[in-house]
Amino acid sequence: MPPSRPPIPDDPAHRVRVKRVYRAARVSDGMRVLVDRLWPRGVAKERARLSCWMKDIAPSDDLRRWFHDNPDQWAEFRARYGTELAEKDDLLRELAGYARQGVVTLLYASKDEAHNNAVVLRDHLRERLKRNRADDG
Repeated sequence: MPPSRPPIPDDPAHRVRVKRVYRAARVSDGMRVLVDRLWPRGVAKERARLSCWMKDIAPSDDLRRWFHDNPDQWAEFRARYGTELAEKDDLLRELAGYARQGVVTLLYASKDEAHNNAVVLRDHLRERLKRNRADDG
């Protein structure tokens, strides 16, 4: 008997989660979306169990390199990545649509679980879903 799925939150904004790609896939992850530009080291595609890889929603190479060199600049990274996300409306709309259908887990490779692009993207997407519940559907 396959594992049962936990209940899906009523509010789509609460359906967006983040998780390191190195952690085991779970039924509760729902749709698993890799949001890094680079494929994570040492992870076989079969083991990742991705629904899709949205590398174009990841920070630009320049911003990714800058943040790697300046990890103490979290607030600035959030602001710069937020500016980049404003130019990726089609991808944000796609992710919002997935969240309206069920749980979406944004996967990332960073060792820092609190300061990474998936956290910024999750927060941005949650705000979008709260602000505008009808326009992305």
